[in-house]
Amino acid sequence: MLKQRIITALVLFIALVLATYFLPPFHYSLALAVVVLLAGREWSSLIGLESAGSSSAYLLSLAIMLAGLYPLLGVTPTVGAIDSLRVMMILLLGFGFWCLAMLMLRGYPDNAQHWNDKSLIATMSIFVLLPTWVGIVQLKYLLPEGYLIIALVVLVAVVDIGGYFVGRSLGHTKLAPQLSPKKTWEGVWGGLVACVCVGAGLVWALHNFLQPLTQFQVIALIGLSLSVTLFDVIGDLTESMLKRNRHIKDSGSLLPGHGGIMDRVDGLVAVIPIYVMTLLLLIPELR
Repeated sequence: MLKQRIITALVLFIALVLATYFLPPFHYSLALAVVVLLAGREWSSLIGLESAGSSSAYLLSLAIMLAGLYPLLGVTPTVGAIDSLRVMMILLLGFGFWCLAMLMLRGYPDNAQHWNDKSLIATMSIFVLLPTWVGIVQLKYLLPEGYLIIALVVLVAVVDIGGYFVGRSLGHTKLAPQLSPKKTWEGVWGGLVACVCVGAGLVWALHNFLQPLTQFQVIALIGLSLSVTLFDVIGDLTESMLKRNRHIKDSGSLLPGHGGIMDRVDGLVAVIPIYVMTLLLLIPELR
């Protein structure tokens, strides 16, 4: 299983790098919209939409909202930048949701009955999937070569990898046994250390090759590794909670060894709002 997971992850990463580097921002946004809709299809199973009609209606609603984001943000084939103020407003909504999710996780399983409300779970997907699309599209327009997106994916992957291996070898203090019995605090700390180390290297590369940074910016960006680790864990546990309430192991079966798209990006979608907002506020030169 580990070998299959590694092969799938490598194929996905190569495809991501090629698409992120070579596709123009507008075409990249279209490709990303397809991925979001595929993730939305998986989310319909987390909601508990069993009939084809209800699932199709949900996906149509999601597609209409995605389409509406194009004129709202000014995403067109000819522009070189999109409306960063409106981007920030949408990302703030996503950030607020993930902060709320952290509180909801603390109340589980006592609040488990709320996770069986289909309208609530459907609404949650709006605050998860739409800010994900907005954040990544904003990163692509900020730097069309896609380095900011690749850095984001690398940081989240490093948290997961560090957490997996440290937790497997040293972990014994359970993080959230009711939600994810295999996760440990030692794994969280291992992921954090790995993220800080890699994050420092990425900040060095940003400073030397893309955008000169002040000392404050350097320290703040390295400190962003703390937020990346925290929200990666929150995203992972939130999806685990949704799956546990639906009594399913994986959100889908599209990715061999990983399950579905949401199983692969559960931490990433939670990190995107704080990551993109930090870059927009901390390095206004990128806009």
